[in-house]
Amino acid sequence: MSKNRQDATTNCEEFSIPKRELTGFWTRLITVVGVVASIFHIYAGGFAAVSTMDHRVIHLGLLLPLVFLIYAPSTRHRNRITWFDLVLAGLAVAASVYILVNWRAQMARIAPPSSIEIILGCAFILVILEAARRTTGLALAGTATIFLAFALFGPHFPGFLAHKGYSIPRLTSFLVMTGEGIFGTAMGVSATYVVLFVLFGSFLNALGGSRIFMDLAYSLTGRYRGGPAKTAIVSSAMMGTVSGSAIANVVTTGTFTIPLMKSTGYSPDFAGAVEAVASTGGMIMPPVMGAGAFIMAQYLGVPYVKVAYAAAIPALLYYLCIFFIVDMEAEKKGLVGVSPEQLPGFLDSLKKSGVMLLPIGLLVFLILRGMSPTQSVVYSVMLALAVSMISPATRPNMKTILAALEDGARSSISVAVSCACAGLIVGVISLTGIGVRFSSSLIELSRGSLFLALVYSAIASIILGMGMPATAVYIIQAVLNVPALIKLGVAPLAAHMFIFYFSCIGCITPPVALTAYAAAGVSGGNPTRTGWLAFWLGIVAYVVPFMFVYSSTLLMQGAPLEVIIAFITAVVGTYFLACGIEGLFLIRRGWIERVLLFGAGLLLIHPGTVTDVAAIPLVLIVVVIGYFRQRTAQTEAVKGAGNRL
Repeated sequence: MSKNRQDATTNCEEFSIPKRELTGFWTRLITVVGVVASIFHIYAGGFAAVSTMDHRVIHLGLLLPLVFLIYAPSTRHRNRITWFDLVLAGLAVAASVYILVNWRAQMARIAPPSSIEIILGCAFILVILEAARRTTGLALAGTATIFLAFALFGPHFPGFLAHKGYSIPRLTSFLVMTGEGIFGTAMGVSATYVVLFVLFGSFLNALGGSRIFMDLAYSLTGRYRGGPAKTAIVSSAMMGTVSGSAIANVVTTGTFTIPLMKSTGYSPDFAGAVEAVASTGGMIMPPVMGAGAFIMAQYLGVPYVKVAYAAAIPALLYYLCIFFIVDMEAEKKGLVGVSPEQLPGFLDSLKKSGVMLLPIGLLVFLILRGMSPTQSVVYSVMLALAVSMISPATRPNMKTILAALEDGARSSISVAVSCACAGLIVGVISLTGIGVRFSSSLIELSRGSLFLALVYSAIASIILGMGMPATAVYIIQAVLNVPALIKLGVAPLAAHMFIFYFSCIGCITPPVALTAYAAAGVSGGNPTRTGWLAFWLGIVAYVVPFMFVYSSTLLMQGAPLEVIIAFITAVVGTYFLACGIEGLFLIRRGWIERVLLFGAGLLLIHPGTVTDVAAIPLVLIVVVIGYFRQRTAQTEAVKGAGNRL
């Protein structure tokens, strides 16, 4: 890891639980466990058939103990491992081994769980809660604790929340020893898909793949006005195709693009906001997207490629909106691009390390051909290693390969823990039946109005996303809110995609915009101002989900001609949306014109002839207002000149 990346990681972690800085035996132990974990997942994903439950238990059993070695319980213990950490790591291993050996027998018998199962089950749940607190903060662990209390004390809750309640043996047995709780669908996705795609990203980064993204983006956009900001957008979009992680994008691309943006005239706050929004788009950018997209495919029972295919147009609109805004901001500030002499050559970059694009091409090709994502990504990792040997610039040594394996395991920890903790919540929802009652209550609260139900669901997702990982938010909301949206007539794919979008953008939504805060740590800007700027830059992400719920054409559902027309008008609408935000359309615009342009943008983004036609008068009004305003200004200038004469 380069010093820049280490510094960026430190800055990002100012807003999360601190990681330890260890040396000696503990560092070697973490490396060994991380390498073993990555090799197991490659083997299970591409070369062996491991039973579903065994795969999930081994996955969590290898990654969970690492939490207590890598993540400190507080800043006071940042440089040392305590006896308490070793106890928790030992419990994680012991419980995982016990579950691995005994889950089949437990599921086959009718007798109640033994005392050892109850004790280990309770300890395992507590270990997961503490691991979630260390890796993601209090929000997810606290939410899971509330749900556990809800399961135990059901008769004491009011109204529709009341239920018969469940004993500790029944609850722990259901959550720990079955595929309905901790080791449910979310953990399955983490074990089979997420860890392999994260590992693929780690190998690309270690072998120079991320650098080729940066060089190509810089060579294409650097010479134009606002070039470094456009480089951030393009490179983050490229990185998003394989990383699916906002923080990973900030760390990887932000350490390069943010200083460049600042050097060409952008403020630290704006530079950080651009990088935060561009990096957040990685979670919605096909073909990889965030972990929640893989879980979505499982919930929908469709191939993952169908989810990625549907997400393409909204993701493009998201990045186009940011691109338009930074271009207009550069025009307003009179910023220029970087001189061609300072830019890397496009062809030179391709010759130097362009072979690292081949694994990405293979990954996309295999997924589109219908191969399972797990096998596709394993073959792509193997190709990445093979082609990296061609050029001296990318040729790895054994230390680089081991570092990539370890980094893949480390980067998968937070997702695995989030899925385990979310599994507790989903298990309680399934056991108590509260999901059905919650969906009915949402419909009742919205009085049958789809728009209100969407607004309530969006607000809930954003609030949860301010303190919880997007994957966990999506899992919870998919169980609680999606059924209600489907009952109100929303297509299942659109309902899940709607929740997924708002689960992702919570990290750029003030007042707690964690990705923006992380970018501010790199830029040196004010976190609060950076967060609000990120919100405005990413405004299209708050708009488009409502549009594709009412018309799934933007999800590529429909006739090809309809999809093409909807895409073209949506691009125009995105441009007018950006004009309204920046107050620039041919000339500077006032607030009335900005509102009209924003409204025209909304109408054009929504697929449909009626809304497209309705946008035309709004744009014409803006043009007419501008014309008369310029005529008035010219007349006054002439009068002023005459008076001076």
